[in-house]
Amino acid sequence: MNELFGTLSDGTPVHRWTLERAGVRVRILSYGGIVQSVEVPDRDGRAGNVVLGFPDLDGYLTHPDPYLGALVGRYANRIAGARFPLDGRTYALEPNDGPNALHGGVRGFDKRVWEGTPVEHGVRLARVSPHGEEGFPGRLEVSATYTLQESGALRIAYQAVTDAPTVVNLTNHSYFNLAGSGDAGGHELWLAASRYTPVDADLIPTGGLDDVTGTRFDFREARKVGAGYDHNFVLDKGVTDAPAEVAELHDPASGRVLTVATTEPGLQLYTADHLGEPFAPGDGIALETQRFPDSPNRPEFPGTVLRPGEVYCSETVYGFGIR
Repeated sequence: MNELFGTLSDGTPVHRWTLERAGVRVRILSYGGIVQSVEVPDRDGRAGNVVLGFPDLDGYLTHPDPYLGALVGRYANRIAGARFPLDGRTYALEPNDGPNALHGGVRGFDKRVWEGTPVEHGVRLARVSPHGEEGFPGRLEVSATYTLQESGALRIAYQAVTDAPTVVNLTNHSYFNLAGSGDAGGHELWLAASRYTPVDADLIPTGGLDDVTGTRFDFREARKVGAGYDHNFVLDKGVTDAPAEVAELHDPASGRVLTVATTEPGLQLYTADHLGEPFAPGDGIALETQRFPDSPNRPEFPGTVLRPGEVYCSETVYGFGIR
């Protein structure tokens, strides 16, 4: 179902699509490609929304910084110094996180209106990011297709092509709270990651790939998440052609379970320690599938360069169950 959700100050309409299948209901906005809500049952069959969001468009316009549910790009996560080299030239971006560029800059993909087209069991959102947008080179034709699978899992498939060399790293920035409200720090998390990328005071990777053994970054056996995380985990599987399961989040109180499968080699765990009103720190947990932060400045990290004639493809599947 497609309906008008609101209108921007310049008169641009924002639409909302509602997807329903296998007892799961998902709402997607054309503004920012936002996943506004995901309603799934608990162990007693009671449906509840398990992602943080706002009931109206004004909420997203008034509180843009948390990136609630948004499609972020052209480059998700941080690029140090808001600049990167490519083919002998240095490109300057729009800094929006101190001296660094975060999630695509001042007005990234999360603050753009996308064109929606219905597909079977879902919607395809597309836009053209012009050459020079937020400082990124190349005209990028990009799409994200949201579909509900037969099981009720939410699949997001990203695709992009460019007319000039550029860098691309797309993800979804939903904050999950499987209890529906309250502090999510008591959720139990399993991650298939034996290493993580340590960061400096500005949350920029130092370049190392550190072993999680004996540290608070070891989630190879499920345990309570707690707080204090805004770190990229190096997934053991690396880059894969098809999504492979890499994470499971469980709320013991409601019984709800979230699984994450992806083609990507990294996953950013963010425990929302700085989330502001109307929410509170720790109200949600973001599990952002991605390439590594600052990869354009780190040739030793998995590559993010897209060239003419190539197709950027990335896929993540969020599955829902009870236990």
